Amino acid sequence: MALCAVLAGLAFAASLIGVALAAGSSASVDSARNATLAEQLAVTAQGRTLYSLTPETSSHLLCKSSECLHLWPPLTVPSRSTRLKAGPGVDGHLGILRRSNGLLQVTLRGKPLYRFSGDKAKGQARGNGLESFGGTWHAVTASTSASPAPASQPSPPSYGY
Repeated sequence: MALCAVLAGLAFAASLIGVALAAGSSASVDSARNATLAEQLAVTAQGRTLYSLTPETSSHLLCKSSECLHLWPPLTVPSRSTRLKAGPGVDGHLGILRRSNGLLQVTLRGKPLYRFSGDKAKGQARGNGLESFGGTWHAVTASTSASPAPASQPSPPSYGY
């Protein structure tokens, strides 16, 4: 009986610690230059490329099947009180949506964020342009502004002849 009380007490303490950790947790979306795509992309804190599915929105999710969620795991947080942080170079509002399975998914500029199971190392963007699950997957750009134009070659000097 005493052992049950001790175990119950330990379980309660562990749940309080979990709540405290979740309440004080934070998640960031960072940016990294991708040489293959010649873009500054949104990435996880571990440097993994983040994707969105067009035409999916936070109020109209297309990636709902277990197959889709296995191939394209959503970027999630443990609680609504998790502080979201946009790293340097990341433009736009970060938000949280509750999926029907209860997971809390991070959004950027209203688009749910996913990783791609086919990316095995940071800096990879193998999922960019794939068509599946009712749309096209795109590596999310970190900035809302257009990519800078390539540097132009200097004009030859004009001598006024």
